[in-house]
Amino acid sequence: MAFLWMLVELSVSVILIAVFGLVSAIFFEAYRRRNNHAHVEAPALFEDPNSLKQVPCPHISDPAEKYLSLIIPAYNEEHRLPGALEETMNYLQQRAAKDKLFSYEVLLIDDGSADGTKRVAFDFVRKYTVDNVRVILLGRNHGKGEAIRKGMLHSRGELLLMLDADGATKVNDLEKLENQIQTFARKECQYGDSAASNSSFRISDIPLAAFGSRAHLEEKALASRKWYRNFLMKGFHLVVLLTAGPGIRDTQCGFKMFTRAAARKLFKNIRLKRWCFDVELVFLCKWFGIPMIEISVNWSEIPGSKVNPLSIPNMLWELALMSVGYRSRMWTICT
Repeated sequence: MAFLWMLVELSVSVILIAVFGLVSAIFFEAYRRRNNHAHVEAPALFEDPNSLKQVPCPHISDPAEKYLSLIIPAYNEEHRLPGALEETMNYLQQRAAKDKLFSYEVLLIDDGSADGTKRVAFDFVRKYTVDNVRVILLGRNHGKGEAIRKGMLHSRGELLLMLDADGATKVNDLEKLENQIQTFARKECQYGDSAASNSSFRISDIPLAAFGSRAHLEEKALASRKWYRNFLMKGFHLVVLLTAGPGIRDTQCGFKMFTRAAARKLFKNIRLKRWCFDVELVFLCKWFGIPMIEISVNWSEIPGSKVNPLSIPNMLWELALMSVGYRSRMWTICT
């Protein structure tokens, strides 16, 4: 009996030590990121592979020079990127041919790929010129959130769209998000008393966010997926609800559009580098009072997803960091 009690006490002690260690690690990492200094230094220049000349790198604080920026993070996407990017460029060129006022750029962020992603990206720069397609090299893998953050901070668009390199969402669905933002902005212009009511305002001046959503496909997904994947999905949704609160049903769809004013506020403050930066975006939108519009988009599952069961611990880690960082006020928000 004494041995049994000793074993119980030992087990409880080990559990308490493990919990204390985990909590301490979360607080330490949250404290380390308190000033948002953990991010990669941004490149100062783009390179034109045709002329080998250096092109100055703009910043989100600068005035917009294009109407639309598309930010595409890529990690080992040598095989999936060409088809999706060709489809994207065809759409953009066709739209530009119809509308002479439509201008665009595509930013490809190579997140430390070990395959031929860099070569594929620069092939598109050579084909479409550095004014329309630009490449940011992060050197080593930092995570999707970090890659998108870099693209957003160095884009030139009035509207900025993040989308995945696999082409899971058709690029022309961006018009759904764009139209909703335009409609909301016109209402602000008509009834608001902010910068939007000024006759010289541009859509980039109004902080707005449009989130592509696959929530309408959830019932079909539940029926076709294995039970443990559904369990993990529901569990993740619950954790997200507790962390960021209600409002957006599908936080993880990689198809989101922001006005330049919204991107300036959000991506100067993002701290999470990997999968859960989407949840942080929702939290920050609420903090800044940026309206969020959730819009159903077409989506198809493309083989080769980087998300796997091993991603779950990382997601939970990031959500814990975010919750501790903001709720303890260690993470200050720059306005």
